[in-house]
Parts: sequence; structure tokens; C-alpha cells
Amino acid sequence: MIKINKKNISRLSKFSILLLLLSACSSKSEQSSTTGWDYNNPDNGGFEVSEFQDQATGPGLVFIEGGTFVMGRTEQDVMTDWNNVPRRVTVSSFYMDETEIRNLDYLEYLYWLGRVYGTDFPETVKKAQPDQLVWRNELSYNEDISEFYLHHPAYRDYPVVGVNWIQANDYCAWRTDRVNEDILIQMGILEVNPDQTNDNSFNTDAYLAGQYEGLVREDLEDLNPSGSGTRKVRMEDNILLPKYRLPTEAEWEYAALGLIGNTMYERVIERRIYPWNGHLTRTDDKNAYGEMVANYKRGRGDYMGVAGNLNDAADHTAPVYAFWPNDYGLYNMAGNVSEWVLDVYRPLSHDDMTDLNPFRGNVYKKKSIDSDGMVKEKDSLGRIVYENVTVEENVNRRNYRKANNINYLDGDYSTVLANDWLTEQGNENTTKLMYEYAVSSMVNDEARVYKGGSWKDKAYYLSPGTRRFLDEKQSTDNIGFRCAMTRVGAPFQGK
Repeated sequence: MIKINKKNISRLSKFSILLLLLSACSSKSEQSSTTGWDYNNPDNGGFEVSEFQDQATGPGLVFIEGGTFVMGRTEQDVMTDWNNVPRRVTVSSFYMDETEIRNLDYLEYLYWLGRVYGTDFPETVKKAQPDQLVWRNELSYNEDISEFYLHHPAYRDYPVVGVNWIQANDYCAWRTDRVNEDILIQMGILEVNPDQTNDNSFNTDAYLAGQYEGLVREDLEDLNPSGSGTRKVRMEDNILLPKYRLPTEAEWEYAALGLIGNTMYERVIERRIYPWNGHLTRTDDKNAYGEMVANYKRGRGDYMGVAGNLNDAADHTAPVYAFWPNDYGLYNMAGNVSEWVLDVYRPLSHDDMTDLNPFRGNVYKKKSIDSDGMVKEKDSLGRIVYENVTVEENVNRRNYRKANNINYLDGDYSTVLANDWLTEQGNENTTKLMYEYAVSSMVNDEARVYKGGSWKDKAYYLSPGTRRFLDEKQSTDNIGFRCAMTRVGAPFQGK
């Protein structure tokens, strides 16, 4: 197996981010091509334009160059779900975590929550706790792993499990703020503040809205002659990174297939069943012939092989850097743990969704505004308050009208099967008119997709095209997650 010095990678990543950001902030003195006025000149009003070279790669992320691919089934539909019919789509470039989120990463998150919110808002810390009892089985002895898996250092590099979809999203939001706060500290704009508590904690949206001060070391120079001489960082400065989030189903599947290493010009050489060419053992390196390339259940009762010659060498999960990465450099995109993605599950998603960045789950929101037209004061946890958009404010739009578009074309008024749907128009959520949960279907708006096989799955689920779902409030011993980030600007890097 490939050995990687993660400490060196971490240092290199932080250095490269700082280098990119420093170069991005030093803008040349240029003129407007439409007015002839100088940019960045306080003598003529001080309109600022920051130089943009490229988006910095956030900690832990790998750049995924987008493109077109056939999304959906690459293996026989042995479950006869018929919910992943192959369809050609295009996915924009984005970033994804090199590995699944580890126990160590999640413990850092829990520690921060406890330090900042634990005294006054202990329920916030409690809400983030993984379910450590997911390991229990009525006819299996797993009490020790239930007790030790999350906290014991032997498992620190293993993927966190027992985390539901909501908790995974909350982790992504927290990570966004910690990374952006560290960037401002590395840039010399803020000082480290270990005494943050409650609404005095750093939040990216609150900072951009002018509702977080922090321990200021040196704000940016304000070139506006009517200004105070200094100002806070703005998004236009190319300093703060976009949000960490869960990947969409299309992004996850595209990244897992890793077709960047399997194409010649625009021709896919072999349509992969798994995230690698060939079968379930290594065949492309004579020094590793026959070695298992993923952590999965090989057959009934066979989780790791025979003593003295263990096949995947993992009875449950394995360290996140175990086995070989795919052609994008992503580890364990098949096996180890299945992973939450952003989408709401619908059986016919592949038929309904658009062919560019397909996704089902949009609920459009806006920052809450007070009577003076200003962003409302942040909440008790230091976060900006959001609310759903309204039909009234979007009445003249052609691309959308309402906030909740989860059931668009599959559960909304135009597609319901019930005869009396006209009597239900007062309900904003019409999903129940097509999917009557626990009566005729197990599908509702809380059913979230998870992708990839796990340590307890057989080979069929290692194919990236397979899809399953689980209620967003539930968790298991074989579902984890990794984060993604949107790529802004050009779809390629360094060109």
C-alpha cells in the first residue's frame, strides 16, 4: 500500500494557500476598459479590483476537473430498483476531500463546540455527538468497539461513523468558518482568539455582514476617500474560500469513477465498473498482483480473509489512507464506509434532473432582513439567520418561483397522482400526494442519498453508480462522509 506523510501534506497545503492569497491581494494598477478611470486609486474614488490568479485549494481538498460522463448503472441492476438508468451529464469542476472525515477530525469539531458553546448551549454539543451505539447488533458482540471506536487513539485515522446527514452538514458549515478564520489569521488580519464563546465566535457570513469584529491585528487599507482608512475583508478580495459542503450525488459519482486517468482525448477507453480499471484485485502492478483494492465483504462471513494472509486486512473499517487512491487521488471511494451526499432521494432522479450539475434538493433561502433593510442581527451562536424566499418576491422570475423545489417534477402539483390534488393547494409541501411515506413508499423529503459500498457490503455496491437512501436523521456503523467545495472561475487549474 502507498505510504503518505500526511504531516508534510498538511504543511504544504497551508503554505500554498497563504502563497496564493498573498499574491492575489497584490493588485496591479489598471484602468477600466469602459471608462478609462484607474482602479485602486483613492484620488478618483478608490474603486478596488483585486488580482485573481486561481482559487486556492482548501485544506484536505483535491481538485476535481469536471467534464461529461455517463452517470448511472455500470453493473447489472441486481436489486431491480431501476433507479440509476445511465444518462450522460456534465459536472462542473469542484474540490473534494482526499479522504473520508476521520474520527480525529470529528473529535476536533466536538472539542471546539464544547469549548465555545458547552457552558451556555450544551444542547448544541449534544446534537453533534455521533451515535456510538450504531455498532451494537442483537446477535453480535460489539460492546468494546462501541466504547472505543470514536475516542481511542488506535482509531483516530479511521472514518467517523454514526453521523447522520444533518450532523454531516453541520460539520461542513463549522469547517468553513474554521478554515476562513485561520486564513484571516495567517494573513495577519485577525489575531488568534481562544476565548471565543457563543455569539462572539467567528462565522464567515457574520464577518462579511459586518457583525463580527474579533481580535483585529490589522484590517485592510480602505481606498475609499470617504471611508475610515481601514476596512474588513470582502468576498471581492479573493481571500476567503467558498463553503465546504457535502458533494452532490453527481459530483460524488463523477469523482469516484476517476475518468481523468481513463481517457484519450475525448474517448473513454473503458467504462469502469469500479473506481479503477479491472476487477477487485490489483492487476496493473506486478509487485501488488492479487492484493485487494478496497475494504469490502468478499463473501458470506468473510470480512477480512484468513489469518496469515488477510485480504483487505480490516474486519470493520480501515484507516482512511488504506489502499490505493483513484486517478483523482481520492482514497476509499469504494468500500470502507458509504458516504452521505447532498441529494434528496427520488427513484426517477436520473430521468427528471437537468444534464448540467444535476441535483435534487434545492430549498432557496435568503438572509433575513429587518425593517430598515439591513441583515438581521446574528443569532445566539453567532450565525446569520436565513429564511426561505417567497413566491411573491419571485413572481416575475422564469427560473424558479418558490423556495422548496425538492419535489419539482416528482411530487409537485403538476405530477401528483392523487385525484383530489386541487384541494391540497394550501400545502406548500406536496410530496405526500405522490409518496405516502410508510404507506405506499419509504420515500419522503428527508430521504437522503448515500453512495459507495462499505466494509459490510458485497462487491455490487462498490460500483459508483449504485444508490441507496436513508432518513437524514438516522445513522449507521457503515456510513461516513467527506466534504466538497465549489470551484469558482475556470474549470481547469494552473493554465
